[in-house]
This record gives sequence, structure tokens and C-alpha cells, in this order.
Amino acid sequence: MQIDYKKIGFKSGLEIHQQLDSHKLFCNCPSILRTDEPAFEIKRKLHAIAGESGEIDVAAKHEAGLKKEFIYQAYDTTCLVELDEEPPHQINQEALEIALQIALLLNAKIFPITQIMRKTVIDGSNTSGFQRTVQIAYDGYVETLQGKVRIDGIFLEEDSARKVEQNENSTTFKLDRLGIPLVEIATAPDIKNAEHAKETALKLGDILRSTKVRRGIGTIRQDINISIKGTNRVELKGFQNPKIMIQTVDNEIARQQKILEKIKENKNSRGQQRDDLQTNVIGNSNKKGGSLTKSKFSGNPVNYQANLQKEFMPQVRNVLANATSEFLRPMPGSARMYPETDLPLLKISRDFINKVKKNLPKLKSKTEQELKQKGLNEDMIRLLFKQNKVQEFKELLLITNKPQLIAKIILMFPKEISKREKINLKKVEESLEDNYIEILNALNKNKIKESEIKEIMLKLVKGSEFKDAIKKEKVDMKNIEEKIRDIIKTKPGLSANAYMGLVMKEFGGKVGGNIAMQIIKKYLL
Repeated sequence: MQIDYKKIGFKSGLEIHQQLDSHKLFCNCPSILRTDEPAFEIKRKLHAIAGESGEIDVAAKHEAGLKKEFIYQAYDTTCLVELDEEPPHQINQEALEIALQIALLLNAKIFPITQIMRKTVIDGSNTSGFQRTVQIAYDGYVETLQGKVRIDGIFLEEDSARKVEQNENSTTFKLDRLGIPLVEIATAPDIKNAEHAKETALKLGDILRSTKVRRGIGTIRQDINISIKGTNRVELKGFQNPKIMIQTVDNEIARQQKILEKIKENKNSRGQQRDDLQTNVIGNSNKKGGSLTKSKFSGNPVNYQANLQKEFMPQVRNVLANATSEFLRPMPGSARMYPETDLPLLKISRDFINKVKKNLPKLKSKTEQELKQKGLNEDMIRLLFKQNKVQEFKELLLITNKPQLIAKIILMFPKEISKREKINLKKVEESLEDNYIEILNALNKNKIKESEIKEIMLKLVKGSEFKDAIKKEKVDMKNIEEKIRDIIKTKPGLSANAYMGLVMKEFGGKVGGNIAMQIIKKYLL
């Protein structure tokens, strides 16, 4: 059934949290995730306190009542700031610069002076009980096929600790992720329909990936807020899989429509006409004369009313793999925010903004188009972005205009050497990265051939000096011909090209392809 989004009063906006590729936001600790055993643990409990408004946040009060214990696993890379035993350091300037790039690409206005805030965190994912966040820009927009989607706010904030275990009484976190800089983008409720939600999400993702952001699972978290006429706003967490975005939106609309239908049935069953659907239905169901009975609704009528009221409240839900969602917690209120007292006001100078403007990156989609025009296929382009090697590729292209070869040198050959020699890929790349320019310069001066490059790279990985790696070995053609003959004799019946593959694997760059094929054909006749 086709949904008439306008008729049902559909309102929706996105919230995107993207990790930046820099050290932590309020200390100098590295932004690396650990897989080894922690060095030590600390334990904390949540205590709900009043915010700046003098009120205790409803979500914080709910969570504190559960009296859970939070366990934090720490490492030798964990500092006192992350343990909440030392005040935060000054904000990471590189992270601030990346955040400003994103703000400018989103056509937003930048605050020259802004206040770093504390946001109460109720799930234990921050040792301090709050997250530091600062709004750096506002009033931006992104262009889509269905019109502009306004950007209400752009924030720079610290990521939370990483949950590793949870049971009824406690939750365990790793502190390796705590403090990694995040940019949060909050759009206005300008999204018109499910397809528009997907388009906007992909457009924002393109802009983010054009800057220095972290890649991989868990580095971006995307939420969507949805309501229809007559319901409260619902925040769906985990809205980042493009394959189920449209279905997720439509499923949430259907869920909210069912709630409205239940409320309407409930009103009719009691013979009462009320305009305010959010009044206390539990109390009313106990009044004399009410017609709510077990014959009409299964189970206890009071429980039914309580569940209905819970479904209707502003809430946070988690998106599941099947594009449905489950209840997480009540929607937090404004009482969770208050100023950070350990840091001064953040001042963003005009000179700093102008510096950022001069170094704005191209959008990822434009760079992809340029790479396609240079002859690279989609797999090569995807790998360049995934491995953060686009800039390196462009720099090497200035030395020799051979895009396909350069892509092989920095993407394919290191991987092949790693697999063949059973050496960690990172170690292979580290031993080669200072030699790429020398390899291409030697190629330009005809000191080496393209067919010899992979073998030269292998020698470099094994520890040879560059001058020794490119030194040509004397070739015993008689010995080579005998070995080719033995290969053909050992594996009869193959094609010339199949034998060529075996020969090149045996000799690498020691014998030219033309010479090898001549010998192969000689013994195939």
C-alpha cells in the first residue's frame, strides 16, 4: 500500500555521529581500539543529579533507579582524563579543523564564540557520567533531489566507551573508544518521505567521507527521528544500513499508526470523548462506569493501559536487522545539558576559519568521478578510499602518469607480497612507503621495467637497499630454458598462457615475458 506521507503528517530528521581521524578530543591519547587484555579495571555507579534547569532528567532518573554497576577496562593508553581523575585538556585543534571543514561543506554559519557543554549520559558509557559537546555551527543545508534539507546544528563531541558485556546488574565497557572526536550533524525535520531519508543520509555520508574521518564498522552512527500527526517523536538508533532505510521508516510509520488505532479503540470502548490523548489512561480505566474489560482486550486492562501509555511516550528505539525496532528507553529531556566548568569559552577566530576555507577538500563523489576518468575501475576506487590512499595516489601520479600501475603498486602488490610471504600487510606497507617515489623515478629513467616492479618491492620488504633491489642479476638463459622445459614436462596439456603464469611465478622479473613465451612455444610444438 502506497503511503501518503503528507496526509499522515510525516515529520522526520536525521542525526549523524561520525568519528574523526585524530587523537582524542580532550587529551593526547591515541584513538586506537585495543584487542588485548586490559591492564586494570575501575567500577562506578550512576547518580542522577539536577541539571542547569534545576530538574533531574527523566531518562537519568529512570536509569539511576536500576542501580546498575559499571565496570571500565583500561589500558596503558588510558590517561587520567579518561578515568575522570584529571580535568580535560584544551580541545584538539586538528579535530576542530576537520569539524569546521564539514560545517563549511554544509553551508553552515560558524559560532565565533561558543560554550562547551556537559550532556548527562545515563547508560554508563562515560566515566564522568556526562559527555562533553560543543556546538560549532548552525543554519546550514544540504541539497537533495527533493529540495534543501536544513542543518540545525553541527557539534563536536567525544565518543563514549565501548560496551563489551552486559547482564542484569552490571555493564562492562572498554575505555579505548572513550574520547575519540565525533562530529554530530542534526538536520531539521525537512525529510519528506522514506526515499528522501535515504537520499539525505547518503548525501551527508558523501560529505563526511570527503574529510579526514575514520572508516570501518562502528565509526559512524546514524539515527532518525520520526513522528506522524497525533504521535510523539521517536528516535530510531542504528539507522545506517542503506539496504533497509526505506523499509525501516515505513515500518515505524505503521507502528505509530497502530498505536493511534489502539488509542481510538480505547476511547470508543469507554464511551468517552477526550481530545487529550496523553492524559492518564491508567487512572481513568479504574473509574466506575468504564467499559474497558478483558473481553475487549486480552490480559489485565490496567496493564494494557500502561503498555499503551509506554508506547505513546517520546522514546528511543533500536533498529533491528529486519527493519523493525525495539524499545530502549524514554526520550531524554533538556535537563540533561549544563555548561562545562573546567574549560573556557571556545573562541574560533576569523583567521582560523579562513585557513580552513583555503584547504576545503573536494566532495568524495567528485573525486570518484575524476578517478574514473583516469581509467580506474570501481574496485580500485573503493580501495583507495577505504585505505585512505587517495592523496598518496594523486601525489604519485605527478611523478608518472600511469594510474593503473600506481594503483597496483600501492594497493595490489603489497597485498600479494603479504599473502605470498606470510608477512603482516601493515609491515609490508611500512617497508615500502618511502620507496614508491624512487621506484617510479627509476621507471621514468628506464633503469627498471614495469614487469620488474613487484619483484623489486619483494626485495625491499626482505630488507634490501634500493640500489641492490634494482640491480639486475645476470641471467643464465640455458638454465632458464631447462627449467621451463621441466615445467612443461611436469604439467603436460596446459595452454601457453597457463605455462606463462607458472614460469613468471617461478622466475618473477628475472626473465622477460616475450622471451619466456618464445621458449614455451618452442617446447609446445
